[in-house]
Amino acid sequence: MADYLPDISDLADRVRFSPELGRVWRDGERCVLLTDIAVGALREQMINLLGWNTARQVFWNLGFAEGSRCAASAKALRPGTSYFDAFAVGPQAHALTGFGWTEILELSADQGAGTFEGQFLVHDSFEAGTHLAKIGVSTDPVCWLQTGFASGFATAFAGQPIIMREVECAGMGHANCLLVGRPEAEWGDPAEQEESRCERRLNVGDLAAPADGILGASPSFIAARHLVEKTADTSATLLFQGETGVGKELFARLAHRLSARRNGPFVAINCAAIPEGLIEAELFGVAKGAFTGAHAERAGRFERAQGGTLFLDEVASLSPLAQSKVLRAIQEREIERVGASRATKVDVRIIAAANVDLREAVKNGSFREDLYYRLATCPIRVPPLRERREDIPLLLEYFRRTYSEQHRRSVRGFTARALDTLLMHDYPGNVRELERLVERAVLLADAGEPIDLRHLFPGGEFPAVRATLGLLDGALSDGAASAEPDESVRDVARKMLVVIKADSSGLPAAEHAILKAAVAEAGGNLSQAARDLGITRRQLACRLEKCPPERQPRRVA
Repeated sequence: MADYLPDISDLADRVRFSPELGRVWRDGERCVLLTDIAVGALREQMINLLGWNTARQVFWNLGFAEGSRCAASAKALRPGTSYFDAFAVGPQAHALTGFGWTEILELSADQGAGTFEGQFLVHDSFEAGTHLAKIGVSTDPVCWLQTGFASGFATAFAGQPIIMREVECAGMGHANCLLVGRPEAEWGDPAEQEESRCERRLNVGDLAAPADGILGASPSFIAARHLVEKTADTSATLLFQGETGVGKELFARLAHRLSARRNGPFVAINCAAIPEGLIEAELFGVAKGAFTGAHAERAGRFERAQGGTLFLDEVASLSPLAQSKVLRAIQEREIERVGASRATKVDVRIIAAANVDLREAVKNGSFREDLYYRLATCPIRVPPLRERREDIPLLLEYFRRTYSEQHRRSVRGFTARALDTLLMHDYPGNVRELERLVERAVLLADAGEPIDLRHLFPGGEFPAVRATLGLLDGALSDGAASAEPDESVRDVARKMLVVIKADSSGLPAAEHAILKAAVAEAGGNLSQAARDLGITRRQLACRLEKCPPERQPRRVA
């Protein structure tokens, strides 16, 4: 079947080299070239420092994240092609990075039935070669990056957890590496199958384990989590910054659970939800008789968090007076209740969050500079979901299973067009928006059926995403045909229709003009012009060949 792999030029054209600047790009992302000796040494050090199982999990997780990222753009790269050609982007992209070329022995999938079966023969595996050269022949499969990448790509592409297991490995002495892919449920009992710890990350138990929903494998997510874990055994003040809905409070709760104060209270207050006249009483408490109606003492959030953690959400909304009092409370570790004549000592860890850039707020004078530096002992940026698309498949499956159990519904996976839309959406509401979409879909989907667009967007309010692909009758089709064009597109179409009516050459000449304009705009680069038009390079070349010859201007006597 490998002889029929599609032309790889559409992928190769996305790799750029700039020796003068010392940069290499693939799909606009910066890359580096490492020798097999360097990678082999890194692999040996990881195994020696972390142990076999942990090193295996680290490499598998890295591969899974990269595979998920690749799948997010794979379906849009080859519109109008077969399921096989679109899926081949994964093996071909992996080959393009030097990991060896993959022969697709078998690939069959039915999105409606939830089936997937694939066999992939990897020739000249880079990963197996480096392992053999540095460590020697192994008794277990060693292509961890490779199986992680294949599992991540297939999972995101198929819309359900797919495990790619290496049943033969060149690192074990086999001629080549043979990967078999199936839905994770079909592999049976992980203990009986001797499934690795890293593969079990997609099992129901592990997916349901994080009660906080903090799940991800993207580099930006891992970086944020690493900073939380790095400061876990300290009382350092943390400042989470990020857009609304990215999960700042979830990270704050994680920091509390990992800290030495885990047995103390976790007290959260949304500073934007408390009226300005009451914020001081909410934070610091009220002494008896402080004002009319204050018949008893009331502790504020600082006192209620004694020995634990106080989470100040949307801290940027505090008034200047409240900011000054919070600063004093943090510095002096004491507070004064409203109407009290003496101070009260408090022992709390402060974690703050803001959905605006506090440095900009300091510059424009809306936030105290001294308070910012007091809070920003360890600033942590929580990335928006659009910057961690490789985490979307994991989150989708986690939320689907969570709400299927919570609402006692039997919902199986996602349809291709639903998954495509969810992968391409920019999520202005971030993880919170994704969670609500999936919960709604679980409630509306039919028993035993996969989630479709009509379940995610029952009112027809489809998000504005670029044209994606849907699986129809076993083949991928361009989803743009069924999408409703926006008003600007309709305006252009109406104007073009006027021009076409006035020109005897009709539609072919108009199409020719558009194609030539795209090529000229791209400086003659057919691949770039094809990407701008949303078609493949091959489709552009074929359409240019079919275009009518340009008419010569008539001579005027």
